[in-house]
Amino acid sequence: MGAVISELSDYSKAVIDGRIAACKKHQWACLRFLGDLEARGRGGRPWDFDEERAERYFKWMRLFKHTRGELAGRPKEPMPYELFVYGNIYGWIDGKTEARRFRRMYEQLARKQAKSQDKAIQALYEISAFGEPMAEAYVAATKREQTRFVWDEAKKLYENSILKDSFECKFDAGCQQKTIRHKKSGSFFARLSKDDSKKGDGSNPHFAVLDEYHLHETAEYYDVLLSGMETRRNPLLSIITTAGFELNNPCYRVEYDHASKVLDPNSPVNDDRYFAMICELDRNDATETVTAEDGRQIAPGGIIDELGGEAAVMKTHPVTGHSAVVREHIHIVTKAARQKPEEMRNVLTKTYNVWVMDRPSGYMDMTRWAARARPPDEVLATIADKAAGLCYIGVDLSATIDLTSVSFVFPWMEGDARNYAVLSHSFMPEDTLLAKIDTDKVPYDVWRGEGRITATEGSVVDYRAVMDYTLRTCEARGWVCAEYCLDMAGATALSTDLQNSGKTIVNIRQGALTLGEPTKVFRDAVYSGRLTHNGDPVLTWAMYNAVTRTDRNENIMLDKGRARHRIDPAAAAVNAMARAMIIPPKPKRRVGLKIFYCETL
Repeated sequence: MGAVISELSDYSKAVIDGRIAACKKHQWACLRFLGDLEARGRGGRPWDFDEERAERYFKWMRLFKHTRGELAGRPKEPMPYELFVYGNIYGWIDGKTEARRFRRMYEQLARKQAKSQDKAIQALYEISAFGEPMAEAYVAATKREQTRFVWDEAKKLYENSILKDSFECKFDAGCQQKTIRHKKSGSFFARLSKDDSKKGDGSNPHFAVLDEYHLHETAEYYDVLLSGMETRRNPLLSIITTAGFELNNPCYRVEYDHASKVLDPNSPVNDDRYFAMICELDRNDATETVTAEDGRQIAPGGIIDELGGEAAVMKTHPVTGHSAVVREHIHIVTKAARQKPEEMRNVLTKTYNVWVMDRPSGYMDMTRWAARARPPDEVLATIADKAAGLCYIGVDLSATIDLTSVSFVFPWMEGDARNYAVLSHSFMPEDTLLAKIDTDKVPYDVWRGEGRITATEGSVVDYRAVMDYTLRTCEARGWVCAEYCLDMAGATALSTDLQNSGKTIVNIRQGALTLGEPTKVFRDAVYSGRLTHNGDPVLTWAMYNAVTRTDRNENIMLDKGRARHRIDPAAAAVNAMARAMIIPPKPKRRVGLKIFYCETL
């Protein structure tokens, strides 16, 4: 075992056994590294670890000096955490082609963890030392000022190093802005932002940084940069971010979710070309309240670590957590946030790297909703074994040019408690789908490709297709539909067709008086761990969008926070819950698990 592998292995073991305070996902990253080392050369896995390449990058990092803070002017000495991250990025290769293993990396850290400095050093390396001819490197952000953090840091770093004669700063061909160029190779490092009307079209990036990805409303830059890398032999897309407030943006909804699954040793997701590191506070993943070591009662989904405590600081500040200056700042802002609750959301996201749902009257705590997601096959097995396939189908027809949804709610009793499984499917007119991607800022086309949405022909939703889908799905899976639950006032034709097919229709009047109780029961079932779902992204998006409207009698019903937000799948689920929350009758027969591949549920 070489020196680099030994150092990274020792670090990983110290994290795993608790000698270095780290969150669960940080521990998973270390478990992954040790597992990959153990699996080298086995089972046809091509990955090998090149210690010389990793050490070469460590030497590169040490060529620079800190530009600000208490270490300004001192040589850069990478911390153990940084050695682990960049040892992984530059050490792992394809043993046959010697190309780099990881082509995407996601790193989520609290503020002041040298993210900009590390990305700047990495960008300079990628345009000068990695070997790609005419390499293009970019930093992309939603605002022009945001791109300056990494780019300006790169400029300061090389100007104050022994490499200052290797680079130059000059205007690009269009005289729009300055770029950093490597004189010998002609490679460059530039900035992209919507403020500059630069979308990256036509670029051929070898390396790209998506900075503070939590602020990006769409995956536009992600898609453009990734597609531009197709002809590069060793491309790398690096995403860096803190946690944020907008859980509907692609950073949380897609990337954080994927990175978490890549790290989870119990997850079926396996993405060997994706490196992930998340340093956050841990939550109570259990369905019941637990007692922390200091006696605090932690509700399901609650934060386990005491804010300001040693573990909380080190879990979220693996680079600067030992600094007395940083620790003092953390204690000051934490104390202030306890005294001024309005400041707590910023402290949680930026200081402790915790995603916070910041919506007035938001209906669902999305961390608790995410905790109830289970693999699709497991949900289907539960439906067959526990609910015997008995379901209530809720329908929300909405406008004919927008989203229409059906949700299947499966109830069963365990002791005195009702439990539920929820599945959902949505429909949208083919002619309006692409336009709705731009206005709603969600990937309807991707969801259609995954089978989450059915695009019906024409410019309006074909309600007969909705009926056909539910009938075919129940028949193919052997489900027993007890009732169809919908607002008949807006679904005369559909309800007539269902009645003619011999189905039981229940009119669910839309209003707080009727929907108040099922809306509360649905949420309570999630929070108490009595409801499971399969992580359907359309239903999850709707749950995030939903806010509550309260009448004078404290009855609540769902509403949407913004005009472009859709809540149809959630509304359909509540319609079904209005009946499913009543103790269900026993089905006439018990059904087995049937696999149906035409649609995704």
